[in-house]
Amino acid sequence: MAAEPLSGADIVIKALVDQGVDVVFGYPGGAVLPIYDSLFKQNSLRHILVRHEQGAVHAAEGYARSTGRVGVVLVTSGPGATNAVTGLTDALMDSVPVVCLTGQVPTHLIGNDAFQEADTTGITRPCTKHNYLVKDVRELARMLHEAFYVAKSGRPGPVVVDLPKDVLFAPGPYTPPEEVRHKSYRPQLRPDPVRISQAVEMIARAKRPLFYGGGGLINSGPEACARFAELVRLTDAPCTLTLMGLGALPASDPHFLGMVGMHGTYEANLAMHGCDLMVAVGSRFDDRVTGRLNAFSPGSKKIHIDIDPSSINKNVRVDLPIIGDVGEALSAILAEGAASLHCADSAARSEWWRAIDKWRARDCLRYDRGRRDLIKPQYAIERLYEFTRDRDVYITTEVGQHQMWAAQFFKFDEPNRWMTSGGLGTMGYGLPAAMGVQIAHPEALVIDIAGEASVLMNIQEMSTIAQYRLPVKVFILNNQYMGMVRQWQELLHGGRYSESYTAALPDFVKLADAFGAVGRRVEDPAKLDDAIREMLDTHSAFILDVAVDPAENCFPMIPSGAAHNEMLLGPEDEAEKPVSEEGMVLV
Repeated sequence: MAAEPLSGADIVIKALVDQGVDVVFGYPGGAVLPIYDSLFKQNSLRHILVRHEQGAVHAAEGYARSTGRVGVVLVTSGPGATNAVTGLTDALMDSVPVVCLTGQVPTHLIGNDAFQEADTTGITRPCTKHNYLVKDVRELARMLHEAFYVAKSGRPGPVVVDLPKDVLFAPGPYTPPEEVRHKSYRPQLRPDPVRISQAVEMIARAKRPLFYGGGGLINSGPEACARFAELVRLTDAPCTLTLMGLGALPASDPHFLGMVGMHGTYEANLAMHGCDLMVAVGSRFDDRVTGRLNAFSPGSKKIHIDIDPSSINKNVRVDLPIIGDVGEALSAILAEGAASLHCADSAARSEWWRAIDKWRARDCLRYDRGRRDLIKPQYAIERLYEFTRDRDVYITTEVGQHQMWAAQFFKFDEPNRWMTSGGLGTMGYGLPAAMGVQIAHPEALVIDIAGEASVLMNIQEMSTIAQYRLPVKVFILNNQYMGMVRQWQELLHGGRYSESYTAALPDFVKLADAFGAVGRRVEDPAKLDDAIREMLDTHSAFILDVAVDPAENCFPMIPSGAAHNEMLLGPEDEAEKPVSEEGMVLV
């Protein structure tokens, strides 16, 4: 007997439930009212009412990145969909699995400039992994299930499903997810065994190897990260991680050299410059990592393991591409055994480590600890880390100097604990992302390390945090500037601080109170510890406004257009190595 047809809106809800979705971040509007009516009549899905659609997508990203599951967003047509574009682009750049359901005007009005109409599929085509416009309710269930498959398979990413209002009212059949199989999208999971054997041989022959891990390790799952750590330790090779890969290898592991790239450590960047074999795992050779391409790791052979074929040889030509899930590839390499991976030249490997130890001795993250009259931002994050290192803690960030200091000074020993906007660098990401993380992990400590300028981009989500009584902590490093903008203006534009100083900031303590949270401001280094303790001991949302040195710059730094061995380690290098307008170090 055929199943009773469901309305399109009920099909949407049933598909979400069958996909294992437990929470949806959304904002209602006319085109999606049928779905909201269906939501009202069920108890399987929890809906979180955000205050802006960009915040909805960032919240879904935080949920997805902290759980490894697909984040789900529901927004209306027109401005609802266009407001989501920044979040969708952010998710695309950082490979975050998100399914975004957008309302659309009825099919017979599409193209007529109807009220709250926008060409959502056209607008989102460049900023999603795939998108669908559903014109027939009979195709609705299949497209929804396909959307989840596409979002989480291969290299993850955002998928939009555009839903005309008449389709949501129309009756139609429901297709269970196990009966849906995508016709053409079949990511290659298992690597080529011949190339695995070649990789093992190259690793064994290397005198100065370096493992370079990225966000693909996190996306592949905790097991992939564990295999990566096992391989690094087995081969006794140094390892660096990208901004998106932090936590894939424990920061406490002696093989870890710190983050690589523009604000990476001296030892990580010089190891990347001087290695003879680079094993890139789940990373994409982003420009913030490579620096000047014609000077990037000039003497090395390169192995690139990635599930996305389009990432191979896109920015950097490699000697051995391995396409497949990084977890599967690492397992295959480890299956060759310790004897096959053993370094053939132990004396050369020892010399490599001696060089690295010399670079480490430079203590590239040092800063002036002698000031007693103001709080250094690095010190603030160090103290936050010390107070939370034994807690079940998740960190999100906004974007700017504070983000880089957090990456440098907060140590992550597990994957999925670090949520930041890497590829797009989206100011306003951290607060709604923290909201999504807290929804996913209600008992955990969730902290948004923020800048005062960036956090204001989506400050309205404090209202959502209040509504759902989420104990999110906001740790603001307040230097009164758009800090990274000011730093570049100082280095590249003669100290002409054009529009980077914020002349009218809110009183964040009063702002917290207005949103039903607790707020404190601290200016004295001697009082910082007590303020952090109070924040952590408060069982509600908390904004801690930390007044930090407004003139502090973020070092180390590879100026734009420079090579890894042309780093600025601090203000003394800044004076000794003038920087041209093109960002080239003049040495």
